[in-house]
Amino acid sequence: MSKERARRRAVREAEAARDRVVRQRKLARRQRRRALVRRVTPQWRRGRTGRLARRSRGERAAIVGLTAAALALIWVFVDDLALRLVLVVLLLLVLPAIVVIALDRRI
Repeated sequence: MSKERARRRAVREAEAARDRVVRQRKLARRQRRRALVRRVTPQWRRGRTGRLARRSRGERAAIVGLTAAALALIWVFVDDLALRLVLVVLLLLVLPAIVVIALDRRI
């Protein structure tokens, strides 16, 4: 009886070893294929980068909307063309400082 059990256990262990080898080959093949695909495909930057990336979509919309409103108010209420242009240039120069003061997250 024990010889029969030992023989069956040896058969089971041999099958398990074969299965392990097959699994390792498949895993190695999959890893080689993934490495090849990674080398071949171009790397793209994911996520938001750059100066505008610091702001959320709502904050960017608010900045653009309020700037457009200020420009519209300048063009509606100021009559002199030279003064309009000076105010528009001044607004565009001061806008980054206003945005940092109003929306900066530093504590």
